[in-house]
Amino acid sequence: MTKLSVNINKIATLRNSRGGNTPNVVQFAKDVQRFGAEGVTIHPRPDERHITYQDAYDLKPVVHTEYNIEGNPIPKFMDMVLELQPTQVTLVPDSIDTLTSNAGWDTLKNKGFLTEVIAEFKKKGIRTSIFVDPDLAQIEGAKATGTDRIELYTEAFAHEYSLGNQNAIQPYTACAELANSLGLGVNAGHDLSLDNIQFFKQNMPGLLEVSIGHALVSESLYLGIENVINMYKNKLQ
Repeated sequence: MTKLSVNINKIATLRNSRGGNTPNVVQFAKDVQRFGAEGVTIHPRPDERHITYQDAYDLKPVVHTEYNIEGNPIPKFMDMVLELQPTQVTLVPDSIDTLTSNAGWDTLKNKGFLTEVIAEFKKKGIRTSIFVDPDLAQIEGAKATGTDRIELYTEAFAHEYSLGNQNAIQPYTACAELANSLGLGVNAGHDLSLDNIQFFKQNMPGLLEVSIGHALVSESLYLGIENVINMYKNKLQ
């Protein structure tokens, strides 16, 4: 079964919009695990507009499933990850002013940089994943960096699927097949939702983990977080 990791950035966004500590991101992380999520994902950005670096430290003692920290490996981010030693670090090429992740790494042009960064994390026993577009050359490039996994950037699939284009899954299936043959683990995330997750899962061989935040939190406003987590888990079987 594919693991569900809940990205809790949106909970921090809601908290920060009012100040104080409501909703409490630490309690939310505890709850999503209690409701059945197999992981917690955070993506602290340099301006700390949602999840803060302090949140990353506060969450460490309570995440007893898989702790996945995403981000651009700038020095501050790397220092934090090396100190916290989460289960997984997912490298994302965000610029400072990016609203949300909008592209994967060019693993060919950035091979040297990614190889050095990944080696540092793997020395500490941290599983590494690279955020990539569904392009076969980029999957091969990712393999050359020494990463453990890739995370496929799924916005294009989600958009096309919402328009009725089921063929949009084809490049993702091909990338998963290639990654499997190369010994790379396959994760996925961005705009996956209750509407598309089952179709996506059924067409993705060897899909190990999905990281879902915006859609899951939005759906929970209507359906409740415990119910939504169980709905995802049923669709991911």
